Amino acid sequence: MLYVVATPIGNLNDISPRAISALNSSDMILAEDTRVTRVLLSRYGIDKPMLSYHQHSKIKKINDIIGFLKAGKTLSLVSDAGTPGINDPGNFLIQEILKELPGLKIVPVPGPNAAIAALSVSGFPSDKFIFLGFPPHKKGRQTFFKRIGDIEETVVFYESKHRILKALQELREMSNIAERPIMVARELTKQFETIYRGTAGDTLEQLNKTKVLGEFVVVVKAK
Repeated sequence: MLYVVATPIGNLNDISPRAISALNSSDMILAEDTRVTRVLLSRYGIDKPMLSYHQHSKIKKINDIIGFLKAGKTLSLVSDAGTPGINDPGNFLIQEILKELPGLKIVPVPGPNAAIAALSVSGFPSDKFIFLGFPPHKKGRQTFFKRIGDIEETVVFYESKHRILKALQELREMSNIAERPIMVARELTKQFETIYRGTAGDTLEQLNKTKVLGEFVVVVKAK
């Protein structure tokens, strides 16, 4: 059996009792970065073997994981923060597991997700929305932002501290987005959580007055 366990996106108190139970009942925990996950496990007194699985893992690592599952082991998959498989290397692992073990019981243990957390406080229409993950760094970036302008629904995407100002500049320069309300969420659930609201130009101006640190979620209101 494989548990897909959501973990906190910043505040360690956000883990659910069911997530703790799933981790405790597992024979092994598959972690994106074992150092990050060890902090969480130590907080809750969970002492289980860990195996790293991330976007650079080789096929042998995937085969090893499948081997453990074939042997009847119970594994838990976690990411560094949030829900595994959502804009996360865990998605590919689950695809590969299902190819080899289509009948395997895979159990979601839901919990924190930065995109949903940001959307929930945006005040924008949320009955339909599009999640786009991270914009490309270079190739395809212009197309990414052009697509946002063409989408009727509310759009949610992630951006790093290194490119958030550039992203807001790109949104500001697009005539069909420039005046649409947006929300920028920084460091959700953490000590320095901050929400910026306004147009792309407004939020860019606000961020330019601060030290740009942390992780960002951008929500663009539906047309």
